Amino acid sequence: MFFAKRVMIIVALVGFLASPSLADEIISLKGGYYKLEPSGNVGVRGDTVDIEDDLGIDDDDGFFAEAALQLGDFRLFTSYLPISFSGSSVLSSDIEFNGETFAEGRRIDSDLDIDIYEAGLAWFLINVDDLPLRIQVGPEVAVKYIDTRIEMQDKGFDMDESESVGVPIPSLGARARIGIADYLSVVGRVGYLEFEGNSLTDIDAQVEYSPIPLVGIFAGYRYLDMDIDEDDLLLDAKFSGPHAGAMIRF
Repeated sequence: MFFAKRVMIIVALVGFLASPSLADEIISLKGGYYKLEPSGNVGVRGDTVDIEDDLGIDDDDGFFAEAALQLGDFRLFTSYLPISFSGSSVLSSDIEFNGETFAEGRRIDSDLDIDIYEAGLAWFLINVDDLPLRIQVGPEVAVKYIDTRIEMQDKGFDMDESESVGVPIPSLGARARIGIADYLSVVGRVGYLEFEGNSLTDIDAQVEYSPIPLVGIFAGYRYLDMDIDEDDLLLDAKFSGPHAGAMIRF
């Protein structure tokens, strides 16, 4: 899985750099800050527990990056979203986790880390730029590699259990971009597919504002719904929240 993840990233980057028309096309780079609220359940070879109520895991914030290359009607893209949640709670009942029992009344520290690597291609079947609005709409295919790690600790009893798993999930969806003016655009995308018992719904909407040519800012909202059941690790959770950042095009 580690090798597959690196291969996916390398292929995406090589595709960007090796294109003979790279110098004539539009490259966009985005870096942003997000805040996500979690909900759902997680478990490893035992009980599933509520992320918020049982583990005390709260909102997470951090940074993400995106890169894209526009080749006529096609858009190649790749992104990286690292999510890291942590929490602490006193258990209201015994929890069986990874073969160990964490006892009722004990304070448990928990960490949930999810790294999402993505590469994909959008094809704008509608690509109109001779109207008052610039309209781009079309299907999108992508592969997300989701690297998940869950850890629970009872420091008083010196108990520390963790499990990690990496799984690739392909997705089918659509992407749209509407240029309201030269400096203002609305971008949206949605993707979903169930693959080998795992699924991921990804919805993202952004408003882009470029007061200076080739440089701008953006803000939006993202919704992720994950259902992963792999190698005894179960994650059935939703993450949603706003994000904002800066972008450059050249």
